[in-house]
Amino acid sequence: MATVYKKLVEKQRGFFATGVTRNVDFRIKSLKKLRLAIQTRNEQIAEALKKDFGKCEFETFATEIMGTLDEIDLAIKNLHRWTKARKVISPLVLFKSTSRIYCEPFGSVLVISAWNYPFQLAMIPLIGALAAGNCCILKPSELSPHTSVLLAEIIQKCFDEAYCAVVEGGVNETTSLINERFDFIHYTGSTRVGKVITLAAAKYLTPVVLEMGGKSPCIVDETADIELSAKRIVWGKFLNAGQTCVAPDYLLVKREVKEVLVKALVKQIKHFYGDDPIMSPDYFRIINQQNFDRLAAYLEEGHIICGGKKDGVLLSIEPTLIDELTWDSMLMQDEIFGPVLPVMEYDDLLDVIGIINGGERPLALYFFSKNKKDQQRIIKEVSFGGGCINATVLQTANMHMPFGGVGNSGMGYYHGKWSFEAFSHKKSILNKSLLVDFPFLYPPYKDKVKLLKKFFK
Repeated sequence: MATVYKKLVEKQRGFFATGVTRNVDFRIKSLKKLRLAIQTRNEQIAEALKKDFGKCEFETFATEIMGTLDEIDLAIKNLHRWTKARKVISPLVLFKSTSRIYCEPFGSVLVISAWNYPFQLAMIPLIGALAAGNCCILKPSELSPHTSVLLAEIIQKCFDEAYCAVVEGGVNETTSLINERFDFIHYTGSTRVGKVITLAAAKYLTPVVLEMGGKSPCIVDETADIELSAKRIVWGKFLNAGQTCVAPDYLLVKREVKEVLVKALVKQIKHFYGDDPIMSPDYFRIINQQNFDRLAAYLEEGHIICGGKKDGVLLSIEPTLIDELTWDSMLMQDEIFGPVLPVMEYDDLLDVIGIINGGERPLALYFFSKNKKDQQRIIKEVSFGGGCINATVLQTANMHMPFGGVGNSGMGYYHGKWSFEAFSHKKSILNKSLLVDFPFLYPPYKDKVKLLKKFFK
């Protein structure tokens, strides 16, 4: 296996060395080919995701296909501009010279994607890799096998493996891949595996972007629009059955509005998914037995406000709200990544800030409030990857903002131009004129320091 992957990486290095991928028109042509392949396979993509974990066609198109096509279109439209050398100011001490920053591809890159949004989490970094002029090996998640097969089929029909290839498989295949020498690695998944990826990359000092997760808080204060807040929280939390890295992980509700918010949440859950959410065509199952068992164990803690029903055959757990928990509860230790929402209460926003900053920095944070001063306090005083005021999850839909974590929730960022930037090395070039040369720069220095200091002033 290792020999096969080594040959594949060498093959891509050989193709990259030809310089073909540096041509911007070649990159645009490749992206157009990829876009056409996606456009003609909408039904196949929807069917693969339905088989993997019961996704409905609407959410497949909205969360997997639409954003991917938008990313391709943005890259095609702007690639000539993105790749132009960017002129920057040269300080007076460097007179007379010009300074420019050039974006160049890393070379052969590896993209390891996750199972929860298996199509777009594979495609969006791949788009960035190709737009930046790299050769790429894509490793989809084995936990969404039907989507993995389809991704391999699409890439194989679009590109020669010397340029872009898909490697399917599980832990063994991933382990073999990360032990090869890549020029850049982009990983989406758990923090635990992210640490393994980073250690492997360190062997060759390979730069990495890690997109992981964490316990993303959702804060609701007494000024919030309760009904609208409940609608947006329920949508963001139970989208994809809670299997979203930026989903609200737990609620922190001002004590005086907890009761009315809980009633509004229960009403919205019923409105969205009916009396039996497990049978709703708009609600999805848990990806596999292991994750189902892990989530089912959470139901033994605290007091279930609503939900709690589970089906081991369908691998489904209905949207569940739980309170009467402590910060030492199992539910409050690790990222939940499923349709279980703990409801905690608070009295003072200062305590909330201290609690969040006292733990690992989350990938996302959501604050529902009309108080603009407190909105700014949360933004400026709490460290997290990104988030929303009076909304959930929607920050990921704006291609003009970077998406990424901080600390345990990740490093680096991508989406839109930021994907191109992530997969590009910034080469700084200063071009010095031959007409002007300052003699005080050269030895012997003697008393030239006075002149230098005078010049500096």
